[in-house]
Amino acid sequence: MVIKNIKAASVQFNHAHGDKEANFYKIRQYIKEAASKDADIIVFPEMCITGYWHVRHLAREEVAALAEPVPSGQSTRELLKLAAEYDINIGAGLIEEGDDGNFYNTYIVAMPDGKIASHRKLHCFINENMSSGSEYTVFEIREGWKVGILICYDNNIIENARITAMKGAQLLLAPHQTGGCETISPGCMGLIDPLLWKNRKENPQAIEAEFRGPKGRGWLMRWLPARAHDNGMFLVFSNGVGLDDNEVRTGNAIILDPYGEILTETWKAGDDMITAELEADRLHNCIGQRWIMARRPELYGMLALQTGKERDTRKLRFEE
Repeated sequence: MVIKNIKAASVQFNHAHGDKEANFYKIRQYIKEAASKDADIIVFPEMCITGYWHVRHLAREEVAALAEPVPSGQSTRELLKLAAEYDINIGAGLIEEGDDGNFYNTYIVAMPDGKIASHRKLHCFINENMSSGSEYTVFEIREGWKVGILICYDNNIIENARITAMKGAQLLLAPHQTGGCETISPGCMGLIDPLLWKNRKENPQAIEAEFRGPKGRGWLMRWLPARAHDNGMFLVFSNGVGLDDNEVRTGNAIILDPYGEILTETWKAGDDMITAELEADRLHNCIGQRWIMARRPELYGMLALQTGKERDTRKLRFEE
């Protein structure tokens, strides 16, 4: 099938903890702006509807109070309404209450024709009362593009990106809440002084230096372009920005082409939206897709074997 060029929008915004109404106010404004710029798809950050980092402290009943069923929940219905009203595909994240009684970090894409796609984060660690998903998500939007979703930590596991590409994804949505994170890995990110965020209007250079440095963009550039390049996919990276409980998210919304080249980006210390034309011809004969065709599956059996070193993502994220 011949696909046409589409325009993608990526949003970074500072969400309010647990305040869906306030977060939806921002979401609506950006949808309206993206539609005015003829965007075909708009990508918002991970768990931007419910808020993110504060969730790690919540008891099960508090998680349940934020969670919603998908697709019957109010937020999904609102996204579908906005998708139809503005004729745009909309991706946004929340906490899902599953039919199985479990809670999931879920990302929804609402489409103008009333369809939805949803992805449960494969490596969920934010709260011990939330579960990880176990399925890859690739779907087709009205414009004919095959779209995949990987949420934050999902993107760090290279097998996840490769399998998503092998399932046909031409465009990968990568919603995050990252940058400025406290980690136990000495060469990975690090905390940003919240005062720099508080004083961003008086001294924007100081906070933007952190956003562009090794705690933000510098870290992303070590690996994020490779997910696009090695797998021959366009990639839309959306992220939170600003104070998120005790951490400062670094924004750095980016849109990359299938060669890992940056089409557009921002390091603004505040809410922002970027847009880029995704030229379908860039997918033709791109090196990542050619590399996938050169695979020798008979050599890769070890990838599916347990090594004995596997650990739960939550323990890896929080324990030394």
